[in-house]
Amino acid sequence: MLVVASVFWTMACEPGDRDAPPDATAEPALTAQEREDLATAIASGRAELSPEELEAGRLDDSWRRWVDRDGEGSPADRRRPANAADDESWDEISGERINAEPALPLSGDVQGPSVAKIQILLNQARFSPGIIDGFWGKNTEKAVYWFQQTNDLPATGEVDRATLDTLMRRGGAEQVRHHRLTDRDVAGPFVSVPDDIYERAELDCLCYESLREKLGEVFHSSPELLEQLNPGVDLNVVAAGEMLYVPAVQRFHLDDLPEGAHSADNDVRRIRISVGGHYLHALDGAGNILYHFPSTLGTDYSPSPEGEHVVESVTFHPEWHYQPDLLPDVDPDDEDAIIPAGPNNDVGVVWMALSKPHYGIHGTRAPETIGYATSAGCVRLTNWDAAFLGRRVPEGTVVEFLHVDGDRAVDEGGAGGRGGWHEGADR
Repeated sequence: MLVVASVFWTMACEPGDRDAPPDATAEPALTAQEREDLATAIASGRAELSPEELEAGRLDDSWRRWVDRDGEGSPADRRRPANAADDESWDEISGERINAEPALPLSGDVQGPSVAKIQILLNQARFSPGIIDGFWGKNTEKAVYWFQQTNDLPATGEVDRATLDTLMRRGGAEQVRHHRLTDRDVAGPFVSVPDDIYERAELDCLCYESLREKLGEVFHSSPELLEQLNPGVDLNVVAAGEMLYVPAVQRFHLDDLPEGAHSADNDVRRIRISVGGHYLHALDGAGNILYHFPSTLGTDYSPSPEGEHVVESVTFHPEWHYQPDLLPDVDPDDEDAIIPAGPNNDVGVVWMALSKPHYGIHGTRAPETIGYATSAGCVRLTNWDAAFLGRRVPEGTVVEFLHVDGDRAVDEGGAGGRGGWHEGADR
């Protein structure tokens, strides 16, 4: 029996100018109808980013102003070097090309097998780039930057020979492998997820909608990348026993997760979340970065918490308690609903409840938007990253939200005093 995790959304995620200072009295530049439509979309899980918005988010480098490289100057001041990967294209992605020597240096608006190789190596090192898709972007660049910081390399966010060699020592011998599909890899059920929230409440589970979608999550990848690795293969009809070229990552399967409430006793002792940088760091007892994950956080109109809180519980396969009276621009007289568990649940496959009421760290039904979209004040990760973290976070783990004004950490009264702390010191 699944344990119900009552997930309360206190505000809907609404678009706004991320560079503008918070103003609690300001009204978003949306009409009342637009606000209502967006709030309903968020509540029903239909809110998506357009291709143009995803592309703008991918190339947004504003995260760089939230880091301070210990007096060496902001990495935003560095000029991008000539890039050997400029001549590669996404269409050149293949298992052979990804496993080969990548083009270096690597950074900027590039795509192709060298980018896919680095993304897989980062995933293997648990400095997550989010979804593996073969496109360089801020999630990959942030992961490279913090991997360099943690391994005493010049922190540039650009892949050079020293960074590649260190990643190769941390990762596997190959980045793409030939994999024989198992019964678990291809098992359903698969469902059509309706837009209407009350129709979704009638389902037995918010399972994957297709085998293609599932295989993307199993291998932490965009389905498009899997199709590029396996030209001519229909991912919706493959069967157990068939061979596919796949990223060499730890496969993500729902039946590997505990049922319901879970209490871990593992290596994570503290979580630090950069609200401006849109990432989460899991730290050990000495404050060293163990794991890095790109994350989606709240907007000015639906802000993430401030200060320090603790993880009160971790629940896998959570159900979501839809409460209209806690959602803006939704009729408070509408009925509550319990939305069933599953990877297409609005909170994904795990809910890490914080001591701040109604807030938590959780998964998502839209991994391609992580780091690019905004949330209802919570901390959203890809399902595979959220599941990995949830199994390693004991109850009582301190979660620190770092809000930054320019390049200066703001003391917002959190326990332990955070004034003057710079994210570049997060080693």
